[in-house]
Amino acid sequence: MVPSFQVAGVRVDAVQMSDAIERLQSWIDQPDSVTRFVAVTGMHGIAESRQNHQFRRILNAADLVVPDGMPLVWVGRLKGHPLRHRVCGSELMDSFCQSSGGRYRHFFYGGAPGVAQKVARVMEQKHGIVVAGAYTPPFRPLNRAEQVSLLSQLQTTSPDVLWVGLSTPKQEKWMYDNRNNFKVPLMLGVGAAFDMNCGKVRRAPAWMRNSGLEWFYRLLCEPTRLWKRYLVTIPKASVFVCFELLQSAFAPPNANQNGSSAATDSTGGAS
Repeated sequence: MVPSFQVAGVRVDAVQMSDAIERLQSWIDQPDSVTRFVAVTGMHGIAESRQNHQFRRILNAADLVVPDGMPLVWVGRLKGHPLRHRVCGSELMDSFCQSSGGRYRHFFYGGAPGVAQKVARVMEQKHGIVVAGAYTPPFRPLNRAEQVSLLSQLQTTSPDVLWVGLSTPKQEKWMYDNRNNFKVPLMLGVGAAFDMNCGKVRRAPAWMRNSGLEWFYRLLCEPTRLWKRYLVTIPKASVFVCFELLQSAFAPPNANQNGSSAATDSTGGAS
């Protein structure tokens, strides 16, 4: 059982990079009859889940929810988990490809035109992975013919891992809706990792990433697209999380324990 903690009704698994990679590889090496899917979630995901209860259920149905963001690492520490670093999507993709090399077959789905193909080439050249395929979907739901074409590609190429770069919450919903349609052991929603790992978008300096300020760097780089997310949506959710932590800190021990159990029971989750 993976240790976890609750943030605004969302289960976040208290894992670090090495833990996550070990679990992902075990799921591929010993596949089940169903596809596992992984949510890489930061405060943006938490904020979206507060506005959309269906999305919250999707996050809690994920087989692994990794803490992508220092605020979630800090919350985890306050709740007794010795987390040191976040597990962000771009680093998870890079570290997984580096550690596994040519052991698995990778399929890349998402991104702007040409990005999936480019990140596939970069990972192949950098880490020697086996690229099963890449597919750039339109900026709308796939129609019937496109869905059949994608399914045919996945059946033909037989990937072990399907990387999904559609941004939150679209990518989590897509994985949830398709988890029983594709014969792929593992799907991971990694959002902007496609752009970052192919060099289309530059990452913040290390000191900003480690101090929880990468959001500010991204806001400066893409203010038109990201201002509402970082200046409205996430701050609202952050205030709620702060109140939740204060309530937890001042609640009697038994009440705190019962509340935690009730939250887990009501939202569900997967191990």
